[in-house]
Amino acid sequence: MAALNRLMSALESYRGRDRLIRTLGYCCQLVGGVLVEQYPARSEVGTRLLILSSQLSHCRTVLRLFDDLAMFLYTKQYGLGAEEEDILVRCVSVLGNLADQLYYPCEHIAWAADTKILHVDSARWWMLSMTFWGLSLLLGIAKSLWMVLKLIQRLRSPTVACTSQLSWSKRRAMEAQIQSELLILLSNLADLANAVHWLPPGVLWAGRFPPWLVGLLGTISSILSVYQAVRASGWADTATS
Repeated sequence: MAALNRLMSALESYRGRDRLIRTLGYCCQLVGGVLVEQYPARSEVGTRLLILSSQLSHCRTVLRLFDDLAMFLYTKQYGLGAEEEDILVRCVSVLGNLADQLYYPCEHIAWAADTKILHVDSARWWMLSMTFWGLSLLLGIAKSLWMVLKLIQRLRSPTVACTSQLSWSKRRAMEAQIQSELLILLSNLADLANAVHWLPPGVLWAGRFPPWLVGLLGTISSILSVYQAVRASGWADTATS
C-alpha cells in the first residue's frame, strides 16, 4: 500500500509523470525493435510498439513546451554558482545550465516546424537542440567524474578516519554521494550515446543504432533516473520521520 501511495504521489507531479512516460516509451522501443528485427512473425506487434514509443516521445516534446520558465528560474537562482566551493564544478554547472536553457527554444522551433506552425527547416533546429543536449550531457559527465575523483581523494585522506560516530557518518554520506554521481554518470553516458545517434549522418555513430539499441540505452538511463528519484524520496521520508 505504501508503494502504491508513492506511485500515485509521483504521478501527480510533472517530473514523476515524465519519468514514467520516458521509461515506458523506451521500453516499448526496446521490445518493439527486438520483435521487428529478431521475430518476423511478431513484427506487426513490434511495429505497433514502435508507434506507441514514437507517440510517447512526441507527448514529452509537447509537455516540454512549458519547461522554459522553470529552467530560466533555476538558472537565475544558480547564477554563477557563488555557493560552489570548487571552481571547476561552478564553471561546468554554469555552462550546463546555459546549454539546457538554449536546448528548449531550439526544440520548440523544431517541433513548430514539424507541425507546420513555422515555415523553417526543422532538421536544422533538431540538430541544434541535439547538439545542446549532447553538450549538456558531456558537461554533466565531466562534473560527475570530477566529483567522484574528489570524493575518493577525500575518503583516502588521513583526516577522514572512522574514529568517531561523526566521522563515520560523514564517510557514509560521501560514499552515498559517490554512488549517486556514478549513477548519474552512467545515465548521462547512455543518453549521450543516443544524442550522438540522433545527430546528422557522418558525425561519429550518428544514425547507426537500430531501434532496439536506442530503446535499451534509453531504458537504462530512465531506470537509473527513476531509481535515483525513489532513493532521494526514501531519504527525504527518513529525514522527516
